[in-house]
This record gives sequence, C-alpha cells and structure tokens, in this order.
Amino acid sequence: MDPRSERIHNAASFVKEILDEKGLAPTVGIVLGSGLGRLVDDIKDPVTIPYKTIPGFPVSTAIGHKGNFIVGELAGKTVIAMQGRLHYYEGYDMDTVTLPIRVMKVIGIEYLFVSNAAGGVNTSFSIGDLMVITDHINQIPNPLIGPNLDEFGPRFPDMTRPYDHRLIALADEVAAELGIQLRKGVYLACTGPTYETPHEYKYMRIVGADAVGMSTTPEVIVARHADIPVFGVSVITDVAHEDEDSDYVTDGEEIVRQADAAATRMIALFKGIISRI
Repeated sequence: MDPRSERIHNAASFVKEILDEKGLAPTVGIVLGSGLGRLVDDIKDPVTIPYKTIPGFPVSTAIGHKGNFIVGELAGKTVIAMQGRLHYYEGYDMDTVTLPIRVMKVIGIEYLFVSNAAGGVNTSFSIGDLMVITDHINQIPNPLIGPNLDEFGPRFPDMTRPYDHRLIALADEVAAELGIQLRKGVYLACTGPTYETPHEYKYMRIVGADAVGMSTTPEVIVARHADIPVFGVSVITDVAHEDEDSDYVTDGEEIVRQADAAATRMIALFKGIISRI
C-alpha cells in the first residue's frame, strides 16, 4: 500500500472507531479558520478528538487554531468540524496539510464547508464582510503533485467549478432570509507566513483576486479530487493598505479578533445551508 494511503486509513480507522462507539456517521465536514472556532459551541452532544491522539496526525500551531476534531449534530446533520487547520507555512508538506480532508472522505463526508480569515483586496470590501468564495487562485504548491492516489480521484481532476453552485445558491437564499449581506469573489492563496506588501496587494487586484489568505485552496483541491462538493466563506478581517508611508501594521491578533466578531453571521449562514442539504 502507498505509505500516504496507509497513513490516511490508519488515522481514519482510529477516528471511525471512536465515532462508531457513539453511533455517529458524519456527512458534512467543516474546516474552521482563524478565530472562527466558535461554531463548535453550536454542535450538540459534541465528541472531541484531539489531533495529537490520532495516529500519524500533525498538530495545528497557528494562532486561533485549537487542533481538534469536533463531531456532533449541527442543524439536523451529523458534522465533523476541524477546530483549527494545518498550513504549509507551519512547515508541513502538502500531504500532511490535506490529510484531514482525506480522512474525512474515508469516514464518509458528502460535503465540505471551508472558512478562513482573509485580507480584503477588493477596495469595496470592509472589515467584517462575509465573502462567498466563487473561485480561487492557488499560489501554494498543489497537493496533488506526486504519484496520484487513484482510490481518491483521477490524475487530472477538473476544477471548472471548485465551489459548488448549488451550495452558493442556498447561501443566497439563507442570507436573504436572515438579512445577512454577502459579498462574492475570488480567493487568492499564498504560502505566508508574511502578510502582503503594498505592491503585492496591487498585483493581486490586477490578476483578479478579491481576498487573500494562507490556506483553503489545498483543502479544496483535495476535496474536489475526491468529488466532494465544497462551499467556502472568507471573513474579511483586514483590508489592503497600499500606502507604504502609512503607519498601518497588519496584526495577527487583531485579525483573530475581527474574525471572532463576524463569526456569529458565518455560523448562522453555515447552519442555514446545512439544514437544507
């Protein structure tokens, strides 16, 4: 067996054994970004599985990422939520960064919801906006480089619709009912861990990005490789500053605080969509 596949299945077997004992079979996977972990407070009868207890699993070291799987009921569905994701900038290879997505696939998820805290590149965006991701530009190494894992998907997966149109339409319905304003746009992922320079922001706007961050696209690519429909939201936690002489400084702690402030609307949106799928 491919060592990567063995690692995935060993981790999935460990998690599934715990869930089988509890009679839980998650159909929805959720990845929670920086400062957005409060969604787990709405999960009923939660079962917590720390990453550090799972064989072959890494731990999350980023600010605002606790490093647990949380499993339980949300909006009438059984979900498995990642309370903290893994990033390339932490020093993990791409197989490790995307390991949780493949583990969730083996466990049986049918949908993946992803969230992140992002910088607003689009000049019409404001701090606290929710941006539904309609497409992305990936500048992190592609997680499918290397021998293909045929059991998960094809060598050359189609990425014409990385974010599911039906789920986006449901988001529009839910947002209209709840009075939540949604932005829509393209998410650009770069490696980090540095924040963007003024001219990098200008470049990103020129190539068509509306928001920028350091995550998400590897998880989405692996999910689409495995034919899992994806819905994604960026919480705009800071906005582009292109004046090199200004005294503005991008602050990671402030980004987490802004994400937490917007989390209530994102949680309501996710719950509304999940209740309808």
